[in-house]
Amino acid sequence: MTAVTAYSILDRSLVRRGSTPAAALRDTVEFARRAEELGYHRFWVSEHHSVPGVAGSAPTVLAAAVAAATSRIRVGTGGVMLPNHRPLVVAEQFGVLESLHPGRVDMGLGRSVGFTGGIRGALGHGKDDADRFGDQLAELLGYFTGTQAVHPGVHAVPAEGHRPQAFVLAMGAGADIAAEHGLPMVIGSGARMAGSVARYRAGFRPSAWAARPYVVVAADVAVAASAREAALLQLPEAWATVRSRTGGAFPPLEPAAEIAAREPSARERAYLDEALKGKIHGTEREVAVALGSLVAAGGADEVLITMNTYDLDRRLDSYRRLAALFPG
Repeated sequence: MTAVTAYSILDRSLVRRGSTPAAALRDTVEFARRAEELGYHRFWVSEHHSVPGVAGSAPTVLAAAVAAATSRIRVGTGGVMLPNHRPLVVAEQFGVLESLHPGRVDMGLGRSVGFTGGIRGALGHGKDDADRFGDQLAELLGYFTGTQAVHPGVHAVPAEGHRPQAFVLAMGAGADIAAEHGLPMVIGSGARMAGSVARYRAGFRPSAWAARPYVVVAADVAVAASAREAALLQLPEAWATVRSRTGGAFPPLEPAAEIAAREPSARERAYLDEALKGKIHGTEREVAVALGSLVAAGGADEVLITMNTYDLDRRLDSYRRLAALFPG
């Protein structure tokens, strides 16, 4: 389909109307099993706090459950928001994961902080903590190599000597930080993608973690028998985003047919158009062409797919159709 080497999945454990966060987490684990059967390269989970419609709040815990339920697929986080945590604790958590599942663990790291002041207060952090991401990252990596000097004599057990694959989520200054530390980066598709990738490749410094630049482009992709069916798959999450912008909370996903039958206000329509912008959808042939263009534009080595919808069977069918396009 394209020249990339791998296709992977990011799942945020979204809650569906009439269901529960516990069910969403169990679905994530089952989804990972199916992703492994379909031949996907990685399966990542995410970190969100105090969001009623998102059950994924403890990514290393959930990644452990996913790793235990699978045997071959790489498992990790997309990502752990490092400003919310102490680097020592994160190193210990990933040290445990890598010890139990050697050679399968990915440590995706982001620099976002809590969305509201209340969440940041509950986490014990503030907006300015995002500015310390580079220093926190250096400390974290040093616990694995045994070279951290921030806290002399402190060792992360059992992390030291292990090497989970580290990635930086390239939001804002993330591309420059990834290049400086010699780490693969993950970037969302968008207008600034090509410029950020070019800057990352130009500034990349080879390290013990990566000898060359490696770019993972994240995209929301839906595949179905028709373009309209595929577009409907992306409607529930987009509408939940609209609800979060207009009502202040990201709610559980609703059926696409119900959403399509509504008459949104002008404000809701504007937010909906924004939420759907940049998403890829269509038949297998249409998606193959669109992904080829995306990969070329972003110079991607890998594509990370994130697509959630209300109907679990239709979601799995979309990922099955996409997997059929994999090279080889």
